[in-house]
Amino acid sequence: MVGDVQIEGGTIVQVAPDLSDTTNSSVSQEIIDAQGLTLLPGVIDPQVHFLEPGLEHKEDLFTASCACAQGGVTSFLEMPNTRPLTTNQAALDDKLRRAAEKCLVNYGFFIGATGDNLTDLLLTTPRTP
Repeated sequence: MVGDVQIEGGTIVQVAPDLSDTTNSSVSQEIIDAQGLTLLPGVIDPQVHFLEPGLEHKEDLFTASCACAQGGVTSFLEMPNTRPLTTNQAALDDKLRRAAEKCLVNYGFFIGATGDNLTDLLLTTPRTP
């Protein structure tokens, strides 16, 4: 489809073949000529392996989420193999807290199952810090 995209406050609010007659003249506008370019939706990466906590000297959630944003990834789900492993509610809560402070994109975290944490998994409930 060739058309126009209207963005307000950083959010796409309308996509249509021609929005030139529907724009509000009292609102400041920036028009970008994107003729010949392609607009793609953001990517969800359901399996990333980031290094925080444990190896922040190589990468942290801020730098990893910057790389996501640069590459068009708008959401990620991170695997539990960090140091320490994310195998209990406390470790999951720690990652959620860190992500809330650092991430530029949407995020989610898996909790890992081991031979020793069945009780922890049965007690784990989704929550946000």
